[in-house]
Amino acid sequence: MADHGDGASLHIAVFPWLAFGHMLPFLRLSKSLAKRRHRVSFLSTPRNIARLPKLPPDAAPLIDFVPLLLPLVEHLPPDAESTNDLLPDQIQYLKKALDGLQSPFECFLRSTKPDWVILDFCQHWAPAIAAELNVPCGCFCILRASSLFFLFEKGTKMTSSSTPEELTKPPESVPFPTTMALRLHEAKGMIWAYRDNASGISDVQRVTSVVKSSNLVAFRSCFEHESPWLSLFEARFCAGDVVPVGLLPTPADELASQAEAESSSTTTILRWLSEQLPRSVVYVAIGSEATLSAEQERYLASGLELSAVPFLWAVRKPSGSGTSGGGGARRHCHGLVIEGWVPQLEILRHNSVGAFLTHCGYSSVIESLQFGLPLVMLPSIIDTGLIARWCSEMKVGEEVARNEADGSFTGEDVAIAIRKVMVEEEAKEFRRNAEKQQEVVADTKLHESYVDNFIQRLRSKG
Repeated sequence: MADHGDGASLHIAVFPWLAFGHMLPFLRLSKSLAKRRHRVSFLSTPRNIARLPKLPPDAAPLIDFVPLLLPLVEHLPPDAESTNDLLPDQIQYLKKALDGLQSPFECFLRSTKPDWVILDFCQHWAPAIAAELNVPCGCFCILRASSLFFLFEKGTKMTSSSTPEELTKPPESVPFPTTMALRLHEAKGMIWAYRDNASGISDVQRVTSVVKSSNLVAFRSCFEHESPWLSLFEARFCAGDVVPVGLLPTPADELASQAEAESSSTTTILRWLSEQLPRSVVYVAIGSEATLSAEQERYLASGLELSAVPFLWAVRKPSGSGTSGGGGARRHCHGLVIEGWVPQLEILRHNSVGAFLTHCGYSSVIESLQFGLPLVMLPSIIDTGLIARWCSEMKVGEEVARNEADGSFTGEDVAIAIRKVMVEEEAKEFRRNAEKQQEVVADTKLHESYVDNFIQRLRSKG
């Protein structure tokens, strides 16, 4: 894999927020940089570093994991180092602990002097430290540019007394038609991002500070998907350049090595899938951090049965909930429920899988479209509602109908959405559109060219 820029290799430090939904895209970018012979220092905590996937041989020698020890913070369990270890209302204390890493972060920069440091949304204090030490600072946003534009634009008008209803309309300054807005029940869950938490600062203030203080803002995005939004964001909110790094899909060689390494632990799943008809199975995974209430889980289970569509349901509870799946499989009359970890990419590329019922995490949507699979959408947290609106605009899936006020749904609502995507007449259009998007998402050369351009921009601005 060639880096088409000129000049010596770079040393790039990356520092993601302490959530696997953030660390994994940062690691994906790190591997792309390392495969081009650039050196990467990946900053995180010891327990998170230990839980990251094994590096491929061509990247491992050039990625150095730098452990930073979290300070003890009241109300934060002593072994909690990621959002996956916590209940939602405890995450504010993890942000407070992260803010205690200013001194070790400064020591790292002072001793190593990397060519760049690439930050996540949360470290609002880090750009000033980098500037004092003359280290160029960038921000890598794992959200879509449209999502961050929505959050920023709404943030210009939000006050401490603002209501969730203000988040239910598209931004007024967007000069083209868009459905980019939250449902009321999603807005009720998002309003906290504009309010100070136990750390003393709101999430929107954090990301605004990082973006406005960065020499460059990189998005996990591409012009093929949101060129107008990238331009709008740069014009409206950025002091530095906006640079898409591509969608960072999993390369084919890593898919093959993953399948080989994990074959022994996935026998039950693959054997069951091989017994199903082509494109007949709906794969169900709500993510490890998105949570459904016990009642919602019952309705989801009811909907899977009512749909009469074969299903494979991966149940992964947040470990902080105290009900984390301990592994195991349960057969149903036309489905299989797996508790604990599953090889998601292996499942999505299996020829018996025909759709993905997802919470619409960005990585999950990218993985689904990488294999041309349409979506049954049950968005739940942060920007997943905005991602679902985007997918609906592309007509690659169907949202489960929900009560606007409280987000409730019935088994019948789930079944209707599944059948629309899998067996009704609309299913053909959803599949065609998903396969059309696959041409973009699975285009390895396209996304590698975005990373090459990103490196050139680091060189020219550094």
